[in-house]
Amino acid sequence: MMRKDQAIDKGDIKAFLGPGSQFEGKLLFDEIVRLDGRFSGEIVSKDTLIVGQEAEIEAEVTVGTLILSGRFKGNIKAGCKVDLRAPARVEGNIETPVLVVEEGVILNSTLHMDGAKKVPVNKTS
Repeated sequence: MMRKDQAIDKGDIKAFLGPGSQFEGKLLFDEIVRLDGRFSGEIVSKDTLIVGQEAEIEAEVTVGTLILSGRFKGNIKAGCKVDLRAPARVEGNIETPVLVVEEGVILNSTLHMDGAKKVPVNKTS
């Protein structure tokens, strides 16, 4: 059975922080990045960030799409979508137009969604 996160071809991933690795600082990227280690700091991209099950992230994240299966603490701003997959654990603020939460995810967050199109109200007298 194929997992949802296998839909992205490994060749599409341009950077990878493996299990057991640690990084602290600011990460800027233009293409798909996968984190499976520990990261602390800031992440900025218009593309996709994949956070694997083994990852522990404490950061301010601003990305196009976030696919999260690990532990996260901080603030998330996603321009397109946040996809939370079990066994993800999330603490912090999430701002996104689309949120997908799989059964089994632990989510202790505030959520702001402003992606819905506003329908004009027709006033009749």
